[in-house]
Amino acid sequence: MSIWAIFAAMFGAFFVTVAVSPLFIPYLRRLKFGQSIREEGPESHQKKSGTPTMGGIIILFSILVTSLAVGVVWDVLNVTMFLLLMVTITFGILGFLDDYIKVVMKRNLGLTSLQKLIGQIIIAIIFYMIFQANGFSSVINIPLTTVEFNLGIIYVGFVIFWLVGFSNAVNLTDGLDGLVSGTAAIAFSAFAIIAWQQEQLALTVFCMTVVGAVLGFLVFNAHPAKVFMGDTGSLALGGAIGTVSLIAKQEVLLLLIGLVFVLETLSVIMQVTSFKLTGKRIFKMSPLHHHFELSGWSEWKVVTVFWTVALAVGILGVWMGVSG
Repeated sequence: MSIWAIFAAMFGAFFVTVAVSPLFIPYLRRLKFGQSIREEGPESHQKKSGTPTMGGIIILFSILVTSLAVGVVWDVLNVTMFLLLMVTITFGILGFLDDYIKVVMKRNLGLTSLQKLIGQIIIAIIFYMIFQANGFSSVINIPLTTVEFNLGIIYVGFVIFWLVGFSNAVNLTDGLDGLVSGTAAIAFSAFAIIAWQQEQLALTVFCMTVVGAVLGFLVFNAHPAKVFMGDTGSLALGGAIGTVSLIAKQEVLLLLIGLVFVLETLSVIMQVTSFKLTGKRIFKMSPLHHHFELSGWSEWKVVTVFWTVALAVGILGVWMGVSG
C-alpha cells in the first residue's frame, strides 16, 4: 500500500481544516450561531455562552474534500470509502439539524430524542443493506482468540445498536474544550494502524483523514475554545468510528479503543438509573467529565487525563488488533 496516500490524507485534511477555520468561524459568529449553555451544567461553563458552534461543518468539509481527492489520486474510491463517507456525512447532517434547531430556532434541546433516534436507525439500516449487498461479513471476532460469532440476520440489530450507541457516546463526551477532538484523533489513529496491518488502504486513508481533520480543528477547539464542533461534528465522528470498527471487523476492540466514550455513556446510564430507582446520584454530575470538574479539577486537567487514558487504551488496542 502507498504510504504517500496516508500522509496526503492526514496532512491534507489538517491543512484544509486549518485554512478554512479562520474564514468560517467569523462567519458563524456573524450569523450569531453561538452555543447556548444549559443552566443545569457546571456554572463555570456559562462564560462559554455565545462561542460559535456547528464547527463540525468544517470537519465534515475537510474529511469529504480530502477523502475524495486522495481517493481519486490513489484509486481508493471503492465501496468501503463510500460507506464510511455516507455514514459520516448523514450523521453529520442529522447533527446539523439538531444544532440548527438549538441555535437558530432557540430550542435548547434541539431534536427530540425520538426524532434523533429514528434518523440514526434509518442511517444504520441503509448502511447495513449496502454492507450486506457487497459481501461484508456479519461475523464478530473476539480479540486475541479464534472465537467468532456469525450473527446472520441478527447482525442488522447489532449494527443499529452499534452506530446509534457510539454516535450518542461521542456526542455525550463532547462537553469540554478539545475533549472529543483529542480522543477521536487517538481512536482513529489506532484503527488506522490496524487497518494498515489488514492492508485496507481505503479504511486507512479515511481514518487518517479524520485524524488530520480533528487535529486541525483542535488548533481552534483547545481550551479556551474559539469554536465548538456541536452535534454536527460529534454525531458524525461517533457514527464514523462505529463504522470503522464494523468494516475492520474489530467491533469488540472498539469497546477498548473507545473506552473514554464508553465510560462517559455508562456514567449517564448509571446516574439516571440510580436517581430513578433510589432518588440518589452516583456522580456529582454526568457525563463523567463534569463529575471531575465539580470535584475541583480544572477543565484542562480533565481533558489531558482523559486524553492520556485514551492513548493508553489506544496503544493496548493496537497491540491486540495487530496481534490477533
